[in-house]
Amino acid sequence: MESLYRPEGVEERWQHTWEEEGHYNADPDPARESFAIAHPPPNVTGDLHLGHALQLSLADTIVRTRRMQGFNTLFQPGFDHAGISTQNAVEKHLAEEGKTRQDLGREAFEQRVWEWLREYGGKIMFQFRRVGASLDYRRERFTMDDAYVRAVMRFFVHLYRKGWIYRANRIINWCPFHLTSLSDLELAHVDVDDALTYVRYPLAEGDGHVTIATVRPATILADVAVAVHPDDDRYRELIGREVIVPVVERRVPVIADERVEREFGTGALKVTPGHDPTDYEIGVDHGLPEITVIGPDGRMNEEAGELAGLTQEEADQRVLVWLKEHDQLEKRESYRHSISLCDRCKTRIEPRISLQWWCSMAELRKPALEALRSRRVRYHPESQHRFAVQSLEDAPDWNISRQIWWGHQLPVWECPDGHVTVEETDPEACSECGSGELTRSTDVLDTWFSSCLWPFATLGWPDDTEDLRTFYPGDLNTTARDIIRLWENRMIFAGLEMMGDVPFTDVVIHSTVHAPAGGRMSKSLGTGMNPLAVIEAYGADAMRYGLMKMASSQDVRFSEGAIDEGRKLANKLWNVARLIILAGEGTTPAERPRTLEEHWILARLSQTQRELERLLDEFDFSHFVDELYHLTFDDFCDWYAEAVKGRLYEGDVDARATATAALERLLKLLHPAMPHVTEEIWTNLPDRTTRLIVAPWPEAGDASRAGALTRVQEAAEMFRRSGVQVPLEGEELRIFEAVVRPGATGDGNAAAEIARLEQEIARAEGMLANDRFVQNAPPEVVEAEREKLARYRRELDAISD
Repeated sequence: MESLYRPEGVEERWQHTWEEEGHYNADPDPARESFAIAHPPPNVTGDLHLGHALQLSLADTIVRTRRMQGFNTLFQPGFDHAGISTQNAVEKHLAEEGKTRQDLGREAFEQRVWEWLREYGGKIMFQFRRVGASLDYRRERFTMDDAYVRAVMRFFVHLYRKGWIYRANRIINWCPFHLTSLSDLELAHVDVDDALTYVRYPLAEGDGHVTIATVRPATILADVAVAVHPDDDRYRELIGREVIVPVVERRVPVIADERVEREFGTGALKVTPGHDPTDYEIGVDHGLPEITVIGPDGRMNEEAGELAGLTQEEADQRVLVWLKEHDQLEKRESYRHSISLCDRCKTRIEPRISLQWWCSMAELRKPALEALRSRRVRYHPESQHRFAVQSLEDAPDWNISRQIWWGHQLPVWECPDGHVTVEETDPEACSECGSGELTRSTDVLDTWFSSCLWPFATLGWPDDTEDLRTFYPGDLNTTARDIIRLWENRMIFAGLEMMGDVPFTDVVIHSTVHAPAGGRMSKSLGTGMNPLAVIEAYGADAMRYGLMKMASSQDVRFSEGAIDEGRKLANKLWNVARLIILAGEGTTPAERPRTLEEHWILARLSQTQRELERLLDEFDFSHFVDELYHLTFDDFCDWYAEAVKGRLYEGDVDARATATAALERLLKLLHPAMPHVTEEIWTNLPDRTTRLIVAPWPEAGDASRAGALTRVQEAAEMFRRSGVQVPLEGEELRIFEAVVRPGATGDGNAAAEIARLEQEIARAEGMLANDRFVQNAPPEVVEAEREKLARYRRELDAISD
């Protein structure tokens, strides 16, 4: 073995070896129980960031454990086309060349997108491998593969035939830059400073006026009513009368509606159904006309008359001039409010009435809600389970059509008479009138429509395959909380609808890793940290360890400290392994304990293994790696290895065999979290007949002697703290001297240490006698205080003997 462990080169070699030897492969095998994770595919919008590396590390740690436990394990890889996000990424790249998608034209732009996909799809798979993710790369899937496209079309047609997909005019979020509709989940909300303009609307009979307040004077041209609250005494007598809309001089009614906010502006609301969601709802309920004066590109359209072609800012100024000239501008004042932006390009969202395709959630979500409420699917932690249920309960009908330039084209054809035909393949004629003149819809499906199908479309659905029978339903997904509504819940209701079963039983919602300077890591915002840079500096094992150390239910800011702790752990493990292997001179591993430290370390390995298994089952990764750290660094290296070192060098055959066997067990426990360094050490052990990646998970043995070194360890802690040496003898004294190396003794102040311990005991006894503390403090805090009290009493007894 090399004297120093250097991860560079070693990790790449093992990644290649494991894959080439087929250890990642998952094939149907009726004789074995399966375990499957269909890893949520990252967007092909650029390199992965550390949030993705965390997600992979958590999932892969479980996958590697289950593989060693004998499961037929499928870890499914792939990537998502992410229609709007990828289009935005490509357009940013074009902008650097001084070009737009319009400059290229649709066909050339699509070609550029596919070039982007090929480049970044390959980069993502490369990054997956460098993280050490043991995915079955033979099964790589992409949500625009031909087979996947067929699956998406089948799903659309199925829902349409059940009456759950329909077409309707609704007001939507419209991005004037991308020229497409957006869901509420794709918006960014920011506060801006604006001007609130107070405008007089003359009563039609000429006997007064009503003043309204607006931040968008240009939309006055689309007003169809003025609304007031029915309980507002200021306007009660005006309800039912008419006013004249400025500029266009249109007569419109004054209506009463409880949605009017009496505290905003003057309490009178201009109603513009074509350009405001609340106004749209009011308009529908009151049967008002819908006028649109702003076009898809955000400029004034032909309905705006002389203002057509102007930007909204230019139209605002023209309207203000008209109001001043006609003495209908009452005042303007500063106004700060929240607006919506496209989350990708930051263009201001324009509410717009549009004919869209929708998916009704009323029936589709019912089985999924039952699965969540009955815990057939469980989100972890519980707070995220409650959120998942609530978000599914509140899920509105889903806008599934887009107007972007590429993606899953709708399986929809329209004849000249406006009849719609929905088929998976090209129909010969209109299903209603028989016309052969059919035009396919230019809309594409919502990007996330394909996400619904990921757990079973990757396995060959809708064809009836052996893969589906073996690996569906799967077991687990790991992801961030912002994907609950966008992917996880959708996979649940789609799986139940199309496969008759949930796609997985558990969903781990991990923490969001923020950038070191704060704020979320985002590829599109340029704040993502490339995991390859961290791997180059510390190694993949160290990064995996450090990210899991940070993992919890709380968001965390990335710190290199936890990664460096992982690097130190790998080095410490390498050094102790080198000690045992070189001193063992090829000794065959065998557990033949004779001394106290040998019985103790084997018991600690068994005790920790049970704890590790419990923590993994509870998806508590932070404490999982913390247990591994203390088992390796403190117990195995600092205590056991130091205590047994002399016997190893002296040629004690039993000590060498036991040490090699103990190291073998330790490597198995560490492998799922730190696969590369453990596999490298494993190959240096004698009599290796298999790779560590597929070595059997150990059976946890007797842990009854896991506390055998308690007296010695507490004595060491006291000596290091105070210089006072507790009386020890026999094996305890031998171990103490081997580990602590006390040298001269008797220099400590025993009286001062006794006084300190008595003070600590009194403090702990006081806290535990306080009923309020015992009843209100977290149980783990109370238990920790009891453990401290017991330790202080043991130490006092030991020093007082």
